[in-house]
Amino acid sequence: MTRPVLVAPDKFKGTLAADEAALAIGRGLARGGIEPVELLPVADGGEGTMDSLVRATGGRVLATEASDPLGRAVEAAFGLLHGGRTAIVEMAQASGLWRLSESERDAVGASTRGTGQLIRAALETGAREVIVAAGGSASTDGGRGALEALGARFAARRADLEELRRTLRGVRIAVACDVRNPLLGPDGAARTFGPQKGADTSDVEILEKRLADFARLAARTTGRDPGHEPLAGAAGGLAGGLWAFAGARLQPGAALVLDVADFDARARESFAVVTGEGRLDEQTLAGKAVFEVATRARQAGVPCYAVVGTDALDAFGRRLISLEVEAATRDGRTASAQDVERAATRLAQHRLLS
Repeated sequence: MTRPVLVAPDKFKGTLAADEAALAIGRGLARGGIEPVELLPVADGGEGTMDSLVRATGGRVLATEASDPLGRAVEAAFGLLHGGRTAIVEMAQASGLWRLSESERDAVGASTRGTGQLIRAALETGAREVIVAAGGSASTDGGRGALEALGARFAARRADLEELRRTLRGVRIAVACDVRNPLLGPDGAARTFGPQKGADTSDVEILEKRLADFARLAARTTGRDPGHEPLAGAAGGLAGGLWAFAGARLQPGAALVLDVADFDARARESFAVVTGEGRLDEQTLAGKAVFEVATRARQAGVPCYAVVGTDALDAFGRRLISLEVEAATRDGRTASAQDVERAATRLAQHRLLS
């Protein structure tokens, strides 16, 4: 085999990061007689997006101080790509739910200020394009904290954006969204994701009203109403706030990640693509990384396979995604790196080499 097999998995949630999954699949394929392989861990805009893009582009990671969701100083990181021209800010680095213990979760009080501080730090290096990976947040502030860290000043019925506009002059912001939810309503940021962040029923209503007020303020100030904008609910409405007040472009995270990683060209140069995730199910079809990889591989005319922890996709879903699947486990338990490696070996022996 002269052309490589492109190994492009997402994380196996709760078990393996995307790079760990790629290494396990790569080892399994090699054991099954497949080489060479090219490892390209991917992500959908949530946690792991920064590492994925830094690795794919040969970028670098810088550490700085930022505020966590409750305002405490922590060390967080951002990435620089394309010789420093582009920055990748993963909002979960500073503002992620993982920063808080379960008892500390404060859906009403948590802020995205630390994410704004990371964006500002990235701009101070000279980056003129910023990709914000919007997933895994602890807050539902509509991005208010991040915007304030970048210079915006908000009052009850007015917004002063003069300093924000100076800060962002000549800067383009793209937001990689890991969900497609709007900002408001039954499928919005507060009602759908607030309870995961510690919000009870009354908290959810407080958050919904706060986001609705913020959306009206945006509409009056900028002419952009994020209330029912698709993708605006990502990261507790951070996506919507950046779209409305900072002119950000919102994109499905998996598509943006694959574009930056030059996936299409890499796929066309490959013998086959092997993707993967912890659980293949109906949610996969809603634009997750595995679905995007499989779709693009098909468009490139390259066969695509998946090594997954658990395969819970029905036959109709499998036809939609056009994917051959090798499950690492069949008893419902969480797949280990060894399980994934063995599944990749089976895939190599019984499908790729058959």
